[in-house]
Amino acid sequence: MAPFSGAEDFVVGLIGMGDMGKMYARRLSSAGWRIMACDREEKYEELVKEFGNHKNVQILRNGHLVSRASNYIIYSVEAAAIGRVVAQYGPSTRLGAIVGGQTSCKDPEIKAFEEHLPSDVDIVSCHSLHGPNIDPRGQPLVLIKHRASDASFTKVEAVLRCLGSKHVYLTAKEHDRITADTQAVTHAAFLSMGKAWHANQQFPWEGTRYVGGIENVKINLMLRIYAQKWHVYAGLAILNPEAHKQINQFAKSTTELFYLMLEGRRDELRERVYAAKEKVFGREDSPKWEGKPLLPDGVVDRFSLNPNAKGSTPPLPNNHLSLLAMVDCWSALGIVPYDHMICSTPLFRLWLGVTEHLFRTPGLLDECLRVGIEDNTFRRDDLQFTIAASGWAECVALRQFETWRERFAVTQKFFEPRFEGAVEIGQAMIRAVLESDKE
Repeated sequence: MAPFSGAEDFVVGLIGMGDMGKMYARRLSSAGWRIMACDREEKYEELVKEFGNHKNVQILRNGHLVSRASNYIIYSVEAAAIGRVVAQYGPSTRLGAIVGGQTSCKDPEIKAFEEHLPSDVDIVSCHSLHGPNIDPRGQPLVLIKHRASDASFTKVEAVLRCLGSKHVYLTAKEHDRITADTQAVTHAAFLSMGKAWHANQQFPWEGTRYVGGIENVKINLMLRIYAQKWHVYAGLAILNPEAHKQINQFAKSTTELFYLMLEGRRDELRERVYAAKEKVFGREDSPKWEGKPLLPDGVVDRFSLNPNAKGSTPPLPNNHLSLLAMVDCWSALGIVPYDHMICSTPLFRLWLGVTEHLFRTPGLLDECLRVGIEDNTFRRDDLQFTIAASGWAECVALRQFETWRERFAVTQKFFEPRFEGAVEIGQAMIRAVLESDKE
């Protein structure tokens, strides 16, 4: 039974039925909540057919009807479209209703609510920090009590409790800063990897150059990102003011480290990387260094897309420019990623885990730096990675959504024939890491 008076008549409205909207509709309706939902009118018949067997879900033609009928309305639309959609449907919001959004960037969302919602409407936003195909149980769910009574906030918590997520309480500004810290640079790294491999016309898992656990993570998560919708990453990067400086610094770190490698400046490279290591991971004799590794030994080694590479070929030494640049970026901006673990995504925990592995495994970092100076095996890929990182940073600085979409789409098309099977392997990798977290 729902835990507040009158809950049996409480209607949850969903405006936007993309992947996350559908996940919310299924989870909330299965828990007994009545759902009114809509997307663009041309999708009405398709959604009616898809949700015809969900007795607690009613598909309506537009957001006006959802807004008038619902006690709690969640806008689950692209961050770039939130202002336009709220301007269209916000004035129809039911008297005394609660309204929130599910976008990954709260700055434009809150501005849209303040501008277009009636003053008698409470505002409680949320953000599930995972993708639509990840089990929400145990994952972070940010709740933002922006303009609401305690009673309204309690109702929102009661509705979303069925997801089984860990509730994290933040302001909109705190949310944007932390999501930038835990997602912006991570996404930029994988997006740049995809562009680099695309530029060199290679599927990296088909050869013998990218073998082993760290390479498995790079390849699987790159494919996972390019298998998603472009706007998920564009909105976070372009609309989140906190993300701009981070993506710019990541491009700068990548470029400067690559120059040190090209010019053979061994001592400067080592001094810079080791200084970043100490700032991010702590000194080797500090209590921070003694913490449990995020990734148990071998947990990602078995997730190769190339079955012939399993156990047959030792990994080629790699300078791991992407990982070095990540830590250099965090160091330059004073970011300690462990401070935000309560709000971390599965992808971020996996990426931080392999980065931690590289920097904390005896001898591995020194080998990485040696390769960066002496070995040209990955030089072409590193060049294209550096170009790509700068390209994404410029795109963000100029707030170019269309350029972002085009850059993303052409690389997505290159890898698209290989998505089948790869996404499943990526999912299995993430599940294995999440399971190891519980041990």
